[in-house]
Amino acid sequence: MSKSLGYHCRLCDQSLICQTMVWEEERYTDGVKWKFLEHKGPVFAPPYEPLPSHVKFYYDGKPMKLSLEAEEVATFFAKMLDHEYTTKDIFRKNFFKDWRKEMTAEEKSKITDLTKCDFTEMSEYFKAQSEARKAMTKEDKQKIKEENERTLQQYGFCIMDNHRERIANFRIEPPGLFRGRGDHPKMGMLKRRIRPEDIIVNCSKDSKHPEPPPGTRWKEVRHDNKVTWLVSWTENIQGSIKYIMLNPSSRIKGEKDWQKYETARRLKKCVDHIRNQYREDWKSKEMRIRQRAVALYFIDKLALRAGNEKEEGETADTVGCCSLRVEHISLYPEKDGQEYVVEFDFLGKDSIRYYNKVPVEKRVFKNLQLFMENKELDDDLFDRLNTSILNKHLQELMDGLTAKVFRTYNASITLQQQLKELTNVEENIPAKILSYNRANRAVAILCNHQRAPPKTFEKSMQNLQSKIDAKRDQLADAKRELKSAKADAKVRKDEKSKKAVETKKKAVQRVEEQLMKLEVQATDREENKQIALGTSKLNYLDPRISVAWCKKWGIPVEKIYNKTQREKFAWAIDMADQDFEF
Repeated sequence: MSKSLGYHCRLCDQSLICQTMVWEEERYTDGVKWKFLEHKGPVFAPPYEPLPSHVKFYYDGKPMKLSLEAEEVATFFAKMLDHEYTTKDIFRKNFFKDWRKEMTAEEKSKITDLTKCDFTEMSEYFKAQSEARKAMTKEDKQKIKEENERTLQQYGFCIMDNHRERIANFRIEPPGLFRGRGDHPKMGMLKRRIRPEDIIVNCSKDSKHPEPPPGTRWKEVRHDNKVTWLVSWTENIQGSIKYIMLNPSSRIKGEKDWQKYETARRLKKCVDHIRNQYREDWKSKEMRIRQRAVALYFIDKLALRAGNEKEEGETADTVGCCSLRVEHISLYPEKDGQEYVVEFDFLGKDSIRYYNKVPVEKRVFKNLQLFMENKELDDDLFDRLNTSILNKHLQELMDGLTAKVFRTYNASITLQQQLKELTNVEENIPAKILSYNRANRAVAILCNHQRAPPKTFEKSMQNLQSKIDAKRDQLADAKRELKSAKADAKVRKDEKSKKAVETKKKAVQRVEEQLMKLEVQATDREENKQIALGTSKLNYLDPRISVAWCKKWGIPVEKIYNKTQREKFAWAIDMADQDFEF
């Protein structure tokens, strides 16, 4: 069914007709997502297997037998013993507090100091198990693969309105220790085992309902066809609801993705009007309008999140644009040769630090000075604004406009501009892919998508450098052989020696290309060791920009998107030609 979607921009006063999109059926009305839904429910984490009797836990230098509940939680810590997390005070404190809740009264009275606990034997046991798995025979690995495939076929698909759709995450996450991102104040806490009694199942009334494991029951069976999740439960760390959803490659998810990027493309038509409007609002006589306009400027220019309101003490002290406090910014009339500089320093989503120094327009700077007058450090910067007020205003500017649409728009437009600037027609495929990753990196920096350098980074870079050194030696040998072949051909002057020279020339070219590929790989890894490219690539960048770039420059799409990502963005791969413009 072809359907053309018309939208109206209130500022431009024009109708915007989005690209016609072909989906298989008419959309349902009144928020209905499906008429029929049937699935098998989730796959639960396997039960805990006690440690062999020869693997000991030691307290204060003496072996101590733990109860099963305490032993299981101890193994979670043991598995992470070599990780930096287990050295962090907050992680250790939270772990020890939750571990003691699982201990018997006798264990609690004896185990009072985490520094006296020795998990070394446990840790070595799990390392040995890991090595044994790696050393499995091909036949054993094949058996596991076949068993996983049987589980996938049984639990990994659902029937939704006559379509067999793939389910994304049908396995319930096993218990363990919460890590969180950044310096999360709850890191180290115990993620409890999810049981059938925690699970809400969603399916249609006329379907065959999923059966809970023998001797158990579901918390609830719902028939809500206005949502697309199949299973939900509430996790114990932050009280957030977790879902089992359809795979990103499913029909519903694909259409939702397309709609998200089309909304961002609509913003492109209105963005100049919106920017002119908030610039005018910087001069408003009303403080609330000035604050709203400055906040919108930050959301637009710096891709800041709006910042959701949350209950005090519920989670980490994370903020977004609307919830910034006076302590989170510093103003400098002049700094590092630039005028009107604002320095941001706060914890954003997932406790990732946002630190940035940016020159702003003079009127923005003066307004910030005004907003900070007679305020304490812990007072709100935008005391006349919250996310609800901002989102209501955004909806008035354009249908479907939110702060996230600005992030998606700015991320996508940045990628498109960077690709045009960085791609060199003369470069080979590896060099063009490096340019792509650099363009993606510019977006990740804009969106503050950081990560800690991978644990294996130094080792993998050493291995790569060894390969580069070996390839340089190989190139030197190939060049020597070419020189010798040329000298030989000069003397002999026959066809055989001429052919030998051509063969040696090709060998040199081949090794040069291989060396360049390795050197590009090393540059790429080094530049991106603390940048998470995947988040923006999967969530904020219109995939049609990347697909069009690949088609234009003859780059195989699989060099940019892996198999799972290609399935997720199948609609974009089919739809975009090389001339697509965001």
